[in-house]
Amino acid sequence: MAEPASFDPDCTACPRLTEFLQELKLQYPGYHCRPVAPFGDAGARLLVVGLAPGMHGANATGRPFTGDHAGILLYQVLHQCGFASAPESLHRDDGLQLMNCRITNAVKCLPPRNKPLGVEVKTCNAFLVRELQALPGDSVVLALGGIAHRAVITALGAKQVQHPFGHGAEHKMSDDLLLLDSYHCSRYNTQTRRLTPDMFLQIFQRARKLLDQADS
Repeated sequence: MAEPASFDPDCTACPRLTEFLQELKLQYPGYHCRPVAPFGDAGARLLVVGLAPGMHGANATGRPFTGDHAGILLYQVLHQCGFASAPESLHRDDGLQLMNCRITNAVKCLPPRNKPLGVEVKTCNAFLVRELQALPGDSVVLALGGIAHRAVITALGAKQVQHPFGHGAEHKMSDDLLLLDSYHCSRYNTQTRRLTPDMFLQIFQRARKLLDQADS
């Protein structure tokens, strides 16, 4: 029996999301309006987990954090820390490459009002389970926001109460896996200064240091 896939571009497991994307495709024929695939190095030891595609970002372009405000800071910082070949992600075919880094979302489809239901997060968690299982040894998972954090904890079969979310918090999930938390790089968080560029940079510098230490 074949192993379940870590991504299904034709997934329709969540009726509300499927119907929403079909309606949007009529409004925006040029948009992706489908589940958004993870992006990056297949053998990466850094897995960045976001919440879900943005309406005019990944849902439009088909690449995580591409085309929306949240991706501006994310790709700048990835480039500064040596995880991305360029500081901007313009569109899916712009040639940008990620090195030792992969980006995914806890929910692969755009939810209405950017708020997935609990059952939708749970349904999509099976894909995240496979992504985490595929990580090589000495990997770091970087969760952007509380929902992504809780999705990772669930996918790992761990207890939420033992691993509370907090910006900069580190959770040793196993000998081969560490979970690192950050506030999400959303427009709201950056404009209210809940998350500053320097705070975000420090998180990725920490991820880089953890990976380098494992290599030494």
